[in-house]
Amino acid sequence: MKDGTFWAKPDETIEEHVKKLLTELERMKAYGYLQDDELYRLVEIACIHHDDGKMNPEMQNRLEKAKGGHRVMFNPEKEIPHNVLSGFFLNPDEFNEFEDPKLAYYRGLFAILYHHDYGDPVEIMDENKDLIHSLLEGFCINDINKRSTRNRIQKMATDPVAIKIKGFLHLCDYSASGGYISEYPNDFLDISMENVRTMWRQHDPDADWNELQMFCGERQNENVIAIAQTGMGKTEAGFRWIGNHKGYFILPVRTAINAMYDRVKETMLLNQDLDTRLAVLHSESLEYYSKQSEGNIDLLEYESRGKHLSMPLSISTLDQLFGFVFKYQTYELKLTTLSFSRIVIDEIQMYDPELLRYLIAGLKQIISMGGKVAIMTATLPPFIKDLLLENIPFEKENIATFVNDSIRHHLEIRDRKINAEEIEGFYRKNCESGESGKILVVCNTIRKAQELYEELKENLGEQDVHILHSRFIRKERAILEKEILDFGKTYDEKRKIDHRLGIWISTSLVEASLDIDFDYLFTELYELSSLFQRLGRCNRKGVKSIEVPNCFVYTKIDAEHLTGTPHGFIDRTLFELSKSALNEVSGILSEVRKIELIDKYFTTENVRMSEYIKKYDGVAWIEGIHPYQFEKNEVDLRNIISETVIPSPIYEKNRQEIEIAAEKASDMKGTYMERLKEKEKIMQYTLSVPYWYWSKYQSAVRQGKTCSFASVKLGRREQVPVMECEYDEAGFHQINFQDSTGIGVIL
Repeated sequence: MKDGTFWAKPDETIEEHVKKLLTELERMKAYGYLQDDELYRLVEIACIHHDDGKMNPEMQNRLEKAKGGHRVMFNPEKEIPHNVLSGFFLNPDEFNEFEDPKLAYYRGLFAILYHHDYGDPVEIMDENKDLIHSLLEGFCINDINKRSTRNRIQKMATDPVAIKIKGFLHLCDYSASGGYISEYPNDFLDISMENVRTMWRQHDPDADWNELQMFCGERQNENVIAIAQTGMGKTEAGFRWIGNHKGYFILPVRTAINAMYDRVKETMLLNQDLDTRLAVLHSESLEYYSKQSEGNIDLLEYESRGKHLSMPLSISTLDQLFGFVFKYQTYELKLTTLSFSRIVIDEIQMYDPELLRYLIAGLKQIISMGGKVAIMTATLPPFIKDLLLENIPFEKENIATFVNDSIRHHLEIRDRKINAEEIEGFYRKNCESGESGKILVVCNTIRKAQELYEELKENLGEQDVHILHSRFIRKERAILEKEILDFGKTYDEKRKIDHRLGIWISTSLVEASLDIDFDYLFTELYELSSLFQRLGRCNRKGVKSIEVPNCFVYTKIDAEHLTGTPHGFIDRTLFELSKSALNEVSGILSEVRKIELIDKYFTTENVRMSEYIKKYDGVAWIEGIHPYQFEKNEVDLRNIISETVIPSPIYEKNRQEIEIAAEKASDMKGTYMERLKEKEKIMQYTLSVPYWYWSKYQSAVRQGKTCSFASVKLGRREQVPVMECEYDEAGFHQINFQDSTGIGVIL
């Protein structure tokens, strides 16, 4: 026991700090996150002793001076990181209660030695024997600076139990030091889902969980794969599967995450206690909260709880959670958190091959540590299913496909390129006949979407034609996302089919989990899984007529977009297989037939030589990553590296407001929240461009072929560049810098 005279911080003794850790440890045990008694005891010992090394005289001297307002920096000539010294205080006799005392001791010792990233503890011990002996003189210590001990310690880096001890120690220590609660309970979701069913019955007394939702609700403690057509209620099924457990719902697109957050908070949680129940995890979470808040929530605290993984339910992008596969120092915190969680992966087929291998490698680790996984998808190509089953133990009875006999899509396959003339003609015909005319156009590239938008807008007028893609500034994109969700409703306020006229042009951005329902779809072919996702945005509820074609698929695309060309991004093999599959399609396409086509054409054998499989390249190299080989700041799971910029026309138009906000954001006299709000004002004028294009722009600047702008400051250490481009109501347009003539530097 500490006598209360040694300090952990200038205002807190080691004893007081340890008590805070043990409070958080008890909290996690009470919520059922730490049920193994032996593991609990090992974490408890680690919590009690993790800061013992702070008792050394040099650190106590620094902390005493800090109490008087004098900041004294760590001196590597006189001090050793306290986590290293703490290991010497750990008594092996404390582990005699365990079945294997030596193994238990080394597991606890590893967690304590590595609970801070101040260098490799083994190297520090080896190189500073005399200094360590001097700092610990007078204390009762255990000599761990032996070759045999050091070897055993290093082996613990891959021991699952040692990883969990370290992960739980991080969870307790970070929350105790940061002054936040480590976990909030999920004691509400089962009841919330029953309330959803009750609300359904207000409109239909016979409403009940469908087959999919029953399947998931009965398998909360199993790893499941559920393949279900769009519109079958996969969201409700996923949350029934999570139940009263800590849960993460992973979606591939931020737009879909925001829409999911809105849906869950309104229909499942009824807007109650959101700040302790539901988080959204992506790069713009604080900005999104600020738009949704009714003013009674501390937004900084709310966002912080999500980032610390304290919230019982989170809707997240992949990169926010799965970076742990790189095994950077402290990765154990995320892996341990996921080990007592339920993770739903939505629309797994939408991930590119490189992200898919990170995802599968991460799921494999999570399950091996005790976490549970549900794959929820509208289509699951057999080759992706095979990749999953190679790595993850899904029992046969927990894999199921759910389709009903609803007929939603009447296809017309057009062996030509998509064009504005045919879309315009179809729209005008609907207008003249008075028929419903909500048309969704989905293109494979932003450039094609912009071309169609310009042509249709010129002929039909701005009121009838709209465009949405990923390269609008945040401010405008948020408005457009809200507008398309409103326009894409199936029913109006009177619960009648919403009959409106208009055309929305977009990209694959609309494929994932967006609850929009258009009357007609005009789309380029990408590949079969993507096509069926796009079809899911048309006649989504299956309540509209399909006597005539409602989906028009164009099977010719620009050859330069296929792999095998310098800038090809559409897998040639998957594209050709998809064209072959569509040769079998004529007219009505049932949900069962969609599954049959995927199963027939997208087999492992058929795609064996594809670029997709070459890029996937298995998970072996990820599993071979050594612990702490990567620095945390080196980890970035976003496959397409991008640069955040302010488009030059936007900057010029809003220059005064941006510069005023930049000045306030850098003013340290303001509060953190005030500076953050000013930073967010600036970020509203930003968008992301591919890094290859950013590099091309920088090269053009150096050659004097384009304009250079001074960056806008977001604070004392942050800034965002301004980039020359064209920008109008259709969003960001790339320019050919080789044809540009530089006109100097604009400051």
